Amino acid sequence: MALPPSVHPGPGDDGDLEAAIRTLLLVMPRAIGRIKRMEVPEELRGMALAPRHLSLLSLLLLDGPMTVRELAERLEVAPATASLLVGELSRKGVLDRREDDGDRRRRIVSVPEGKRPVLERWLSPGARAWRTALAPLAPAERAAVIKAFTAWEAALTAGGED
Repeated sequence: MALPPSVHPGPGDDGDLEAAIRTLLLVMPRAIGRIKRMEVPEELRGMALAPRHLSLLSLLLLDGPMTVRELAERLEVAPATASLLVGELSRKGVLDRREDDGDRRRRIVSVPEGKRPVLERWLSPGARAWRTALAPLAPAERAAVIKAFTAWEAALTAGGED
């Protein structure tokens, strides 16, 4: 089976660090550009959803309802930050918050059933693309990809000096 030109093995696949960096510097802006051009569904356009909301929504769609503290841990943000995001999305009608039956101090956050189809339709192309890219890899290779992306993101956040 022929691969699309954008996923053919290329420079950098032979272990050359600089060639790998050049390849990724070409691929990443294209991918990010495609993500930015993803059209927000009509039902969500007036809600001013921002990139900071997408990870939270994806977690709830994939893993189901959870507490604000669990969201904060998984998003690697402070509980106050997660609480602010949940508040924003709740006011927009994209999330539901309810009392935990087992502990009234805790709030369970979930995606309302009425919003689930449009959110899944909007966010699923990214999940499908990752599934296509990661499925053929061995578990150790998938772990290496995840490690590389998280290290890349951390380096960008820290200034990424050589």
